[in-house]
Amino acid sequence: MTQNKGLKKTLTPFMLWGLGVGYVISGMYFGWNLGLEKGGTGGMAIATLVIMVMYVTFTFSYAELACAIPKAGGVFDYANRAMGKNVGFIAGIAQVIEFILAPPAIAFAIGAYFNAFFPQVPILTSAIAIYFVFTGLNVYGVKAAASFEVIVTIFAVGELLLFAGLSFPKFQAVHLTNNALPNGWGGAFAAIPFAIWFFLGIEGIANVAEETKNPQRDISKGFGWAILTLAILCILIFISATGIAGWEAIVYKNGISGETSDSPLPLALAKITGSNHPMYHLLITVGLFGLVASFHGLILAAGRSTYEMGRVHNLPAALGKISPRFHTPANALLGNMVIGILALLSGKTSEIIIVSVFGALTLYIISMVSIIILRRQEPDLPRPFRVAFYPAFPVIALVIATISIVAMLIFNLVLGLIYFSLLAVSFLLYKIFKPAHT
Repeated sequence: MTQNKGLKKTLTPFMLWGLGVGYVISGMYFGWNLGLEKGGTGGMAIATLVIMVMYVTFTFSYAELACAIPKAGGVFDYANRAMGKNVGFIAGIAQVIEFILAPPAIAFAIGAYFNAFFPQVPILTSAIAIYFVFTGLNVYGVKAAASFEVIVTIFAVGELLLFAGLSFPKFQAVHLTNNALPNGWGGAFAAIPFAIWFFLGIEGIANVAEETKNPQRDISKGFGWAILTLAILCILIFISATGIAGWEAIVYKNGISGETSDSPLPLALAKITGSNHPMYHLLITVGLFGLVASFHGLILAAGRSTYEMGRVHNLPAALGKISPRFHTPANALLGNMVIGILALLSGKTSEIIIVSVFGALTLYIISMVSIIILRRQEPDLPRPFRVAFYPAFPVIALVIATISIVAMLIFNLVLGLIYFSLLAVSFLLYKIFKPAHT
């Protein structure tokens, strides 16, 4: 694993679009439906629209940082430059938590989709197997080629459009209004982490700024087309899936109450075609491509993030070592896999998503503060791309992200305390064991 110095500038706006959508698209297939249990269609819709505004303003602001400071550490490097090593460390740990905990949630969803197709295979078995397979491939040296991501993304986007096409003829507006606010207006705040899951991970596109042919022009196009695609898909899937038989039908396995499901789209489609229809099996088969694209991409992002923190001795130095045989960050990848599987064994997809989102929101807040500070402290810093409507965009993203993390802490106090305890303990260990010369 090397730094991004000297990397070829090969990525086009289309490839950036493929990467951006590919990393995120699993959020369209699962996870978001759990927010319906918290807020119903009304609360989840409000949360989703607000979060959509946050991501539009955040992504373009983050693109400016990525072009100005194109380093593998992402927000770790931005915060380091803007606010010093201590804040940089906290930002880096938050990024590691986000990228390490997002994959196990996706792996569990992959297992759920496999289980719908092959009921004899337990969900956890498939999920752990997929972890070993893709971690092994990454240790061996498999790269997330942009062309592969684009192809898989096109299949996944096409499948979502097909799902919407099959669903809309059966759509009934009454299903959107039935029990729309089961927990009152406060349900909108409780649904925030699952609305964020619709878009979580798009920030990963910023890490390839140095590999883009023309960052000033192409990064903005890649981000713009990716967020536009995701916003359209989000609205289509939300309305079409919930409009078939109500939100309960895609949250609970029995369609009424009780155990929640990680495969909402098959549940919705089964209401139309039954579980033996070719279209039903097609959805599961192609849907797996979308989940695998996101899983694989986040495994790579987690590996790079952990490796960078280990390389600069912010985490155990062993995590920053490169395998002499495979020339990959094998230790970081294997360490991440162990943590991911332990998270999987908890069986708490909802809780895993929430802790991952805490990490993401911390990243968003620190990066937006960083862009504002760097604009003031380093006005002459070369910025190949400048966010439009500054300072409105970063301020809007900062305000929504701050409100979101406060709301999440109120509605998920125990998980929030666990997350902030992880940050506090990590920071304490960092201050105690950080080598003086680094």
